[in-house]
Amino acid sequence: YQLLWSKNGQEGIDKAIEATPDIIISDVMMPQKNGFEVCQELKQNLRTSHIPIILLTAKADLDSKLEGLSHGADAYLSKPFSQKELNIRLQKLIELRLQLQNHYSQYNLSKGKSKNLEEEFLIKLQEQIFQNLADEDFGVLQLSRKMAMSRSQLFRKIKSLTNKSTSSYIRTLRLSKARELLNTTDLHISEIAYEVGFSNPIYFTQAFSEEFGVPPSEIRE
Repeated sequence: YQLLWSKNGQEGIDKAIEATPDIIISDVMMPQKNGFEVCQELKQNLRTSHIPIILLTAKADLDSKLEGLSHGADAYLSKPFSQKELNIRLQKLIELRLQLQNHYSQYNLSKGKSKNLEEEFLIKLQEQIFQNLADEDFGVLQLSRKMAMSRSQLFRKIKSLTNKSTSSYIRTLRLSKARELLNTTDLHISEIAYEVGFSNPIYFTQAFSEEFGVPPSEIRE
């Protein structure tokens, strides 16, 4: 693990928003902001809501544990805790994150009432990309502005959720939409290339083949 440290709760919140770590381990009793407040703020912030949080505390009673979980903690360990248990918790939370990455890497997320912040973020992200699909100049900078995030914050958020870079995620959505158009329309392949933001049909065919393992012509067949 590569570690970042903070000496109080507020500094932890600020550092988490800036660095977007893969996982957070926090004490409950801290100056400025306690662990419950840290957990609540980060879980309600779109930039950090996906980050798993483990709370550590000397308060072993059920009410304290329930309070931690109610603020969005993914795990709650009482002191003194077992280092082995902590390592297993970390491993399992990271494994779960990898499973979610596989799920969130799909582009066809549907709108609904029961979406969590991660899915709401990705749906909004996809909407912005699809609204500008034919614009070949629409890229990372334009998308970060639309999402009101810095380029680095957007990259870390998308990477955490999908294991893709921002530019790779944009390209995947363009090509996924192209495959959909190949299956549902009679548009010529070059027309579909233009529709999804590729000005060069030859490059489109190369990118499509890299993404799906077959050229667009075989999808039509």
